[in-house]
Amino acid sequence: MSPWYRAVRSVLEKHPLVRGMITYSVVWPTSNLVQQSFDKTRKKYDYMEATRYAIVGTFGMAPMVFTWLKAAVWLVPGTTIKHAIFKAYLEQILFAPLGQSQFYLGITLLEGKAWKDCVQEWKDKIIPTWKVSVWFWPFIQIINFGYVPERNRVVVVSCASFVWTVFLSYMHHFKGQTLWEIMHHKHREWRRDHWEYEPLDDPALKGLEDETDETNIENDDKKA
Repeated sequence: MSPWYRAVRSVLEKHPLVRGMITYSVVWPTSNLVQQSFDKTRKKYDYMEATRYAIVGTFGMAPMVFTWLKAAVWLVPGTTIKHAIFKAYLEQILFAPLGQSQFYLGITLLEGKAWKDCVQEWKDKIIPTWKVSVWFWPFIQIINFGYVPERNRVVVVSCASFVWTVFLSYMHHFKGQTLWEIMHHKHREWRRDHWEYEPLDDPALKGLEDETDETNIENDDKKA
């Protein structure tokens, strides 16, 4: 085994924060690039945007997660499943709003926006983001607190952050829209593409559509 490999492995084992920062430096920009690939409004990848995600994830989120995981063990000592559940939901009260605030404020500041614009995006999106977080993160953290050794918990969170950061990137990209507005817009697009403007190829459904139209015409005639 190479001495360099042993030295690096020793550092990573002794310093879980460093290991977490390295993981976040890969996961966060990758998540952003995945979101960009799903975005039909983009013609090419924005690698500077991915770099900003790497900076926020590595130097902002990773240390925050590390600190919180240490604090959670101190606040709620114990490793039973009951303790894990309590820690997971306590996280959504104490840590999640801070972490999400850091994301929105940090990423917009790195974009060079004015402070008032950063705060406005935070106001528009922090509550909708937190509502989704309450459903997503407790499941991950119950497993993390209940079954994963403490030295590996930052890595587990960073891996789950891959999916979460795709969502954050999606939320950040839709400027000035709440989650409800985004979902409503997507629902209308789906109806337009799959129901209202596509012909019904199934003969049975086509017959049902014709019968419905005839019934509506008869009802209109009676009203007249």
